Amino acid sequence: MCVQIVGPNFHSERVRRCGCKMSENGISRPKVLTLDTMNPTVKMVEYAVRGPIVQRAVELEKELSEGIEKPFTEVIKANIGDAQAMGQQPITFFRQVLALCSYPELLNLDNTFPEDAKNRARLILQSCGGSSLGAYSPSQGIDYVRQDVANYIERRDGGVPCDPDNIYLTTGASDGITTILKLLVCGQGIDRTGVMISIPQYPLYSAALAELGAVQINYFLNEDNCWSMDIQELQRAVNEARQHCHPRALCIINPGNPTGQVQSRDCIEDVIRFAAKERLFLMADEVYQDNVYAEGCKFHSFKKVLFEMGPEYSETVELASFHSTSKCYMGECGFRGGYMEVINMDDDVKSQLTKLVSVRLCSPVPGQALMDLVVNPPQPGEPSYNCFIKERTATLSALAEKAKLTEKILNTVPGIRCNPVQGAMYSFPCITIPDKAIKEALEKGQQPDMFYCMTMLEETGICLVPGSGFGQKRINEGFVVMTILPPIDKLTILLNKVKEFHQRFTKQYS
Repeated sequence: MCVQIVGPNFHSERVRRCGCKMSENGISRPKVLTLDTMNPTVKMVEYAVRGPIVQRAVELEKELSEGIEKPFTEVIKANIGDAQAMGQQPITFFRQVLALCSYPELLNLDNTFPEDAKNRARLILQSCGGSSLGAYSPSQGIDYVRQDVANYIERRDGGVPCDPDNIYLTTGASDGITTILKLLVCGQGIDRTGVMISIPQYPLYSAALAELGAVQINYFLNEDNCWSMDIQELQRAVNEARQHCHPRALCIINPGNPTGQVQSRDCIEDVIRFAAKERLFLMADEVYQDNVYAEGCKFHSFKKVLFEMGPEYSETVELASFHSTSKCYMGECGFRGGYMEVINMDDDVKSQLTKLVSVRLCSPVPGQALMDLVVNPPQPGEPSYNCFIKERTATLSALAEKAKLTEKILNTVPGIRCNPVQGAMYSFPCITIPDKAIKEALEKGQQPDMFYCMTMLEETGICLVPGSGFGQKRINEGFVVMTILPPIDKLTILLNKVKEFHQRFTKQYS
């Protein structure tokens, strides 16, 4: 309803609440879109890795640039797996090919680009509409790239067949994950779709489920066994969930985010058997498949294990697996390249999936080109091979060294314990928080680990993410998420600052 304001002493708060805006003639008109009229599920969405603490970090960076004095000279963001923002260098071959694809006139010049990079750029451009990265691609992705992805999966999985028609190129892995969730969510009340997600979890999952109005079913990873999955815990979670929803999917992140674990083959087999028994659609988030550091650990794809378990499982269990250009040794987050493979999906549902992805026309074509280079890098004997192997090995070796360093330094601090960082790009240490600090946090309306991280940010400039944003909450203990991505010298400084801060914080609130 529109309200005419008859004098200067109107109630401004009432106008603000109803979304009205004063015009020059004194007439207020309500906004069409307000907090009361917007989609209610959007208000339920939370995304911890870019939440309030990160927003405050951006404010502090601005204040430092304006010359405002702080007890630190820079903000170190260790809150998100953005490798190149942390100084990781891109793979030379990848960037050379993308440059040639972007400026094809360079292909005809006598320049310093190696011949294999030129040949690859020509093949990619020939598969693009108008021989241009700027053209739309088929909605499922460029055929040539999907074939290369299928070939890569076959090599990775020891010859297990891969049909390129089951490959969908996506805008990062996140796009594929949310697309599959859209297909799964249906029903009302006790029949509403429930989706099982690990706790601690990557907040994409809880955010997507909130937006879709699905039921989040938490299953807890076993911290005492290096954050492994436990079948008894999965059974508990699904049994309890069936009292109020219809569990239809089980999500797994392997290697783990934010916990850095690498699931064993035996564990994966148990999970597949569980999914088959409970009739659950499996979603395997495998974007860190090259990031395995711990001795005795190895990445096993869910698809490979599924097929090696025989037809009882390989012909019945429905699976979608996801990969991305953003992680591993590439760190090309901004290109938003990725793929998903679907296994045993009903043909009619697959047609609906293809229709759904066509609504967004296609994923970014430069990201598709980059995905092609990731799954089909330089081969032995080609001019770029030695440089590629050198850069890839250096990046993964540095990450392995930083994983060990993180565990080593954090475990020297009384009140902090950190499991081995077996893989991925994060540590998830547990911190003991004094009772006085917990009381002060609750008085301020904050989770104790949020209070801890915000205090650390204000005093040291280090930006970590509280574990409560990943679903992990305990009395008298908190967790923090910390990437291992900063350069080794900066990471050492960061870890020692965390150590000094924790000792100071503990003393202050004891």
